Amino acid sequence: MKMILMAALIAATFQAAAAEPGQPAPDIELQGAAGAQKLSELKGKLVYVDFWASWCGPCRQSFPWMNDMQAKYGARGLQVVGINLDAKRTDADQFLAQLPARFALAFDAKGESARRFAVKGMPTSVLIDPSGKVIAVHQGFRDDERKELEDRLVAALPAKGQ
Repeated sequence: MKMILMAALIAATFQAAAAEPGQPAPDIELQGAAGAQKLSELKGKLVYVDFWASWCGPCRQSFPWMNDMQAKYGARGLQVVGINLDAKRTDADQFLAQLPARFALAFDAKGESARRFAVKGMPTSVLIDPSGKVIAVHQGFRDDERKELEDRLVAALPAKGQ
């Protein structure tokens, strides 16, 4: 009986850490080229976190779109963060040589960040408002979703001049 209660408690704790709209985003540590940074340090910005891997076909489609979004809306407070989940950094580097990212990158070979966000498929994106709350979670990426995803970003951005 104790084991069942312990398993339920662990499962509930894991579920509470998952990214759910309206809830605070899990505060993960981002290991990037400039060193470690906590996700919470991006408060005040609209953050689009994208979990990706080199073997992910739809990720090849999403990178140019994320580059465009960062270029178009970065000055208005958008920060795109791509979190790579490849076990080998060389796989990520080969992908990035073909599809360079013009947004922040972090690398998580152990997948801890994906577990904290309860990522179930690639790519998975999480839109986080400037206060640190999850607005939306989206799995996959298709060309016909570009406008809908951009509209969601624009709606969450502060009004021009604010």
